Amino acid sequence: MEKEVLLALKGLQFAVDEEGGAQALETITAAEFYERGGSRFVIYDEVTEGFEDTTRNMIKFKDSLVEVTKKGLMNVHMVFEENKKNMTSYQTPFGNILIGIDTGKINIEENTDNIRICVDYTLEANYEHLADCRIEMNIRNREDGVELQ
Repeated sequence: MEKEVLLALKGLQFAVDEEGGAQALETITAAEFYERGGSRFVIYDEVTEGFEDTTRNMIKFKDSLVEVTKKGLMNVHMVFEENKKNMTSYQTPFGNILIGIDTGKINIEENTDNIRICVDYTLEANYEHLADCRIEMNIRNREDGVELQ
């Protein structure tokens, strides 16, 4: 994998509401890829509509562990460990939220020019169940392009 990559993020939330619908969010962005100490890292900047400040995102992954760290406009360190629940404080421009991440399955598939990561988890806010979620990440060399399936 080269240093300059494209990161495709696809998030799906199955909300617990009257409609019970699924909410999908897809983003493709330029990112940087590194390997250090047996872990792999993807770093990219995120722009939030209506704000001038950006958020620096770092995704760290290894075996059945994925960590997402956001610094800037939003601040959080989320830990996804297979079959474990982790709590963290999510700092937003509108205030802090205590979130719980109860991770089910993590699947990481790698070959020489592509890495696919899939994380299934349950999201809580202030100890209340919000949604069943899935994050899919596809990391490819920048010149190869990227496509989510």
